[in-house]
Amino acid sequence: MNVRTQVLGCGSYLPERVVTNAELSTMVDTTDEWIFERTGIRERHIAADGELTSDLAMKAAERALEHAKIPAAEIDMVILATTTPDYTFPATATKVQSRLGMVNGSAFDIQAVCSGFIYGLAIADSFIRTGQSKTILLIGAETFSRILDWQDRATCVLFGDGAGAVVLRAGEGEPEAGGGAGHNVGRGIISTHLHSDGSTNDLLYVDGGPSSTQTVGHVRMVGREVFRHAVINLAAIVEEALEANGLQPADIDWLVPHQANKRILDGTARKLGLPIEKMIITVDRHANTSAASIPLALDEAVKDGRIKRGDLILMEAMGGGLTWGASLVRW
Repeated sequence: MNVRTQVLGCGSYLPERVVTNAELSTMVDTTDEWIFERTGIRERHIAADGELTSDLAMKAAERALEHAKIPAAEIDMVILATTTPDYTFPATATKVQSRLGMVNGSAFDIQAVCSGFIYGLAIADSFIRTGQSKTILLIGAETFSRILDWQDRATCVLFGDGAGAVVLRAGEGEPEAGGGAGHNVGRGIISTHLHSDGSTNDLLYVDGGPSSTQTVGHVRMVGREVFRHAVINLAAIVEEALEANGLQPADIDWLVPHQANKRILDGTARKLGLPIEKMIITVDRHANTSAASIPLALDEAVKDGRIKRGDLILMEAMGGGLTWGASLVRW
């Protein structure tokens, strides 16, 4: 059998509290116009006091399992992409595993910041294709508000909290009839492409950690350089994924990008010659939720009917490290 990793279902969760740009302007020297003009962000969700990354992850996981119509007992691996774990250890994924009532399989966290969900797709795909796992719950969850310097207007306006999840399962990758180039590929993950460049560590990082400062630290960013790398790297990784599968931008039904900044999304679309109408955009309402942003956007577009079975979807992201990657999926 030609094994292909298929997406059975998806789910997401956003904390109840919404913080608008207007509210932020009472906390830091900024305005709604300044934030929106530079980022495309209008508002973001912020976790409540005592609401942990594991809580967000659990709610997204439950909704993904409900959408997939399978019980938690059928999951044999939990992968949680996060930069904001509940504790240094144990892995936050093990808390989700316990709360789901899983007694078999394994659970672990991965950390690639905003690229975490794409890295997670690649890892899950490898486990399923090699037969080591059959059904995997992949979650991207963040309480990024906990590592923000709320006096730094260059960074605190950019981020929000949230979680998204997908249920992945081994299936047969048999072609389906119809469609143009690339559309005769069976359902599931077609390819993933990962990159990193550790020499750019100092462009986007947190200035704390258990080994260096024994503190949590705050997000620091060289915004102009991150923007420049993002537009170049994201366009390149999308082109790499398309070329690897003999596709053109016109063959893609939907681009689901990491929701970092509307200007980055616009720049990527221009570089690819891709209509903005083919891009799922949630950054205006979610801000940058790091590893959660792609599954949040994916779930919204699936639930509102834009993304349909058989659609060809390209997901891409870039985050601190710098890390970047893309995944082509036949929904």
